[in-house]
Amino acid sequence: MSGAHYVTVTIRHRSWNQGGRISVWGFKPLSEVPRVKLSIENVGKRYSGNVWALRRFSLELKPGVLGLLGPNGAGKTTLMNILATITRASEGTVTWNGVDVAKDPNALRAVLGYLPQDFGVYPNLSAQEFLEYLAAVKGLDATAARRRIDQLLNVVNLADVRGRPLGGFSGGMKQRVGIAQALLNDPRLLIVDEPTAGLDPEERVRFRNLLSDLSGERIVILSTHIVSDVEATATDIALISNGALVAHASPEDLLQRVDGRVWEWVIPSADLNAVKQVYRVSNTARRSDGVHVRVLSEEPPQGARPVAPTLEDAYLDALSVYRTGVAA
Repeated sequence: MSGAHYVTVTIRHRSWNQGGRISVWGFKPLSEVPRVKLSIENVGKRYSGNVWALRRFSLELKPGVLGLLGPNGAGKTTLMNILATITRASEGTVTWNGVDVAKDPNALRAVLGYLPQDFGVYPNLSAQEFLEYLAAVKGLDATAARRRIDQLLNVVNLADVRGRPLGGFSGGMKQRVGIAQALLNDPRLLIVDEPTAGLDPEERVRFRNLLSDLSGERIVILSTHIVSDVEATATDIALISNGALVAHASPEDLLQRVDGRVWEWVIPSADLNAVKQVYRVSNTARRSDGVHVRVLSEEPPQGARPVAPTLEDAYLDALSVYRTGVAA
């Protein structure tokens, strides 16, 4: 090994119960780890009635976790379906390591893991049978697939119920099966659309840890409207609204944009509606001394004190500025 540089392309051994880390599946020399790049150039998707779900959307991604953050109906799922080669863009191009995905979708499908927002299962199959079926569909070697499935069922804490029919699984358990199937082929591009839906708070934390660990030499796209999921995992954030890219920056850069413009103000409950008419309010909390209001403003309201910005402050500010600009 002298003179060679090695990199771990998979993760330390811990089960889902221990925080969601995956077993070490192998080491590769640094020279053998493929560099990956996903380019989205002026992509648009038009539906009947001349309704555009996406328009002129451009983004370039390299290894790491991208948090795709936006309100419901912003176009996130449409973009995920295009990237997963489920639907074709009406305009623009998506390239994977320089290959046009529309012309050669298999170039991406071979290295793609995808957990859709609405993940369906065959209720009469067990978790083991279902994953074996999907591994066969993906063309994975049967012996290697069984080893992989054993590891993944331990990762998502379903090893003890691997033989139980999926129809008897809770929503959170089915979601964990979905996470396992997305990782069957050790994907270089992992797309997860609203992945924490149905997970309890403890499971959500474990899943966030899992995404963070997976991101070393692959691209992970986390599409969500839950700011805390992005805040915990993302190395980059793309904000989307009405099918358009609002901002693409690191969490630190987004926070810097609102630094010095976030204030906390304690007001009587009766004044809350009036304050919302005048100021951009990012959060409220009712306490014994009144309503604690977080306000985004260039100048502080009388009696307000400065507070450190959160990603939710930055997110709401960016959306508000974008919508004001569109309306103008």
